[in-house]
Amino acid sequence: MFTDDLRRKIWPLLVGVDPQQVDPAPSLEQLNNHPEYNQVVLDVNRSLKRFPPGIPYEQRVALQDQLTVLILRVIIKYPHLKYYQGYHDVAITFLLVVGEEVAFHVMEILSTNHLVECMQETMEPTQRRLMFIYPLVRRENAALCSYLERSTVGTLFALPWYLTWFGHSLNSYRSVVRLYDYFLASDFLLPIYVTSAIVIYRQNEIFQEDCDMASLHCLLSQLPEDLPFEYLLKSAENLYRKYPPRVIEKDVETMIAKEKQQRLNEEREREYRKLYGKKPPPVSNSIISRFLPHLQLSRRSVFVTTAFSILVGFCAYYYRAHYIPLAAVR
Repeated sequence: MFTDDLRRKIWPLLVGVDPQQVDPAPSLEQLNNHPEYNQVVLDVNRSLKRFPPGIPYEQRVALQDQLTVLILRVIIKYPHLKYYQGYHDVAITFLLVVGEEVAFHVMEILSTNHLVECMQETMEPTQRRLMFIYPLVRRENAALCSYLERSTVGTLFALPWYLTWFGHSLNSYRSVVRLYDYFLASDFLLPIYVTSAIVIYRQNEIFQEDCDMASLHCLLSQLPEDLPFEYLLKSAENLYRKYPPRVIEKDVETMIAKEKQQRLNEEREREYRKLYGKKPPPVSNSIISRFLPHLQLSRRSVFVTTAFSILVGFCAYYYRAHYIPLAAVR
């Protein structure tokens, strides 16, 4: 097991930072005109639980100032990257382990690589990435995935896990830095695979909860402190080996296409309700038999029935396209 002394040497090397080639940090006064300054300070002041317990007040204040400077240096150097709430939870972990100057260089590399999707103008890239969770769970446990989908719990419960590499959601410093060991040495998507491994591991708890969004979100958003992370890291590694990102990406594209089609169908139904004041009727053989009561079920009658259905559909479309707009104008 790593110690922080060992991490101080290894973490920079894992991301390609030479601890001997670092730039001195500017003072806080040089950065306090940045538009994100007030938001960063607010977030830093809310991060008290992330500092070592029993730390002297003066040392904590000094570390908070260093954390503020560290964050602002990154977003000033890379103005196309947008600060997000939770970024400070990642930065403070590196500040505590490797110190202010080295932490800046580590964070600038992570911000332009591992975390770059989280630092865009919108959360859309991050939301899409979280969609990987369901295909991974489905491939391992289809019943569990169906249960989660029926509850409509979504993926919001996992958002802080992904944005902060679990730093915001875990109280155990030891667990946080152990996860960071793993993430720094792995593909940038491993936090998603660890998330999926946690969901699968907690399947018994999930099935015992009511199948509704509120119950399952409350359960999943609270991470137990006694999670067996060594086991979960191995499980995540197995998931990654069995279902690499290129495979899951295809599953996500299929999910998106289905959701798009569902939204389209719902929109069509809403439009139909506006026009006719009721839900579209289901297709029924009784409607056809009302018009063709004496047809025998032969190959010829099936052909005639099909042709008749197409004709009815075409007439309905033609009527709607040409006469309904005229009626609306009148």
